[in-house]
Amino acid sequence: MDLELFAGVRVRDFDAALAWYTKLLGEPSFFPHDTEAVWRLGEGRSIYVVEDERGDGNAVVTLFCQDLDGRVAEIAGRGLEPDERETYSNGVRKEVYRDPDGNEVGFGGPPA
Repeated sequence: MDLELFAGVRVRDFDAALAWYTKLLGEPSFFPHDTEAVWRLGEGRSIYVVEDERGDGNAVVTLFCQDLDGRVAEIAGRGLEPDERETYSNGVRKEVYRDPDGNEVGFGGPPA
């Protein structure tokens, strides 16, 4: 398949979300308009937040990375700690963060 990912998360307060997602993902790659920010995660992979009064905290996004410990340390350096930590029966680990609207962004990684 020749699909690319452009995943969106609706938020109620763009300024609060921008501050939070900047701690989680670093500086945005670009701003399509005043209440939307986009982070390019890699070739053909992006995530964005957009202010929307329907932003009810129901988004669930999981990103998989090879260096989960490094990613979590990088995020902690920007001031965020995971809300939950999970380890599945196969050893795969997941760190879960929740934004101010309750949207979930998880980072998964291989067994330690």
